[in-house]
Amino acid sequence: MLLNTTFPLSVNFDRPEDFLIFIFHILFATSAVLVAGSVVIGISSNRSLRGQNRFIFMLNTSISDTLTGFSVYYLGLFDVQEGYPSRNGTFYILPSFLGVNVLTFLFAQFDRYLAVCHPFFYNRYITRPAVISVCGFCWIYTYLTLTMQNLVPISKAAQINAFGVMTLQVIVLIKVVMTVKLYIIARGQLVREAPSADWASKTESLRIIVIVVICFLALWGPSFINIIVRQLTGKGLRFRNEATNLFATMARMNALFTPALYIWGSPALRGAVWRAVWRRVCPWRRGRF
Repeated sequence: MLLNTTFPLSVNFDRPEDFLIFIFHILFATSAVLVAGSVVIGISSNRSLRGQNRFIFMLNTSISDTLTGFSVYYLGLFDVQEGYPSRNGTFYILPSFLGVNVLTFLFAQFDRYLAVCHPFFYNRYITRPAVISVCGFCWIYTYLTLTMQNLVPISKAAQINAFGVMTLQVIVLIKVVMTVKLYIIARGQLVREAPSADWASKTESLRIIVIVVICFLALWGPSFINIIVRQLTGKGLRFRNEATNLFATMARMNALFTPALYIWGSPALRGAVWRAVWRRVCPWRRGRF
């Protein structure tokens, strides 16, 4: 089926599953935009949350997740294939939102490690401007690399892409090690501390980052492994387009699950989102969010 006889949709609507795929992407994109967008508004409108480093990292990933949700309206509804060669592609501009989150989660893990294990160093050097600069670096590095990749010949671009995949392998390995390390800290060091407001904040933040990273790696891992297999062996699974790419869809689902886990794991954020967004959308609901 063609849109205006020139731009093809992602499915042909000649099978029942085509309708399910198309409807799924509409519902998923809308849900991701609403949930991630509400987190962006909730943190941005609350001075107390904006003053905490961990919520700055949440804000950064939620902005990326909101944009990922909007991107699904294109990647999921139209016949798009990113790669070399591409078809109706975006030069990897839209899929690279996930790359921003990969880097942000890595820095967020180091942030929580320093906050718990080296509090004096953390309070002196890891300031709010420093965290904002790190979040900005995640965007600049990702899209500067992408710009270089799009400006050079395809052969050189493929080499840069391969280097990027190797870099991601190292980052993923570090993320796994840091996740295990933070889990051990949560189970050991914090258990021995006396309960307090600071203790509760550290426990909550560690729990959120560990669960979010595990979920992120679980959803993103199959796509990452398939890309590596295809580059190393020339095999692996290939799909007709981005909409029918099960692995890419799983990776993009982080745009919904990550902000949802933020809301679930943080009562302060949950209250801010309710007051800033959903209480105004649903004025007849007077109960607490």
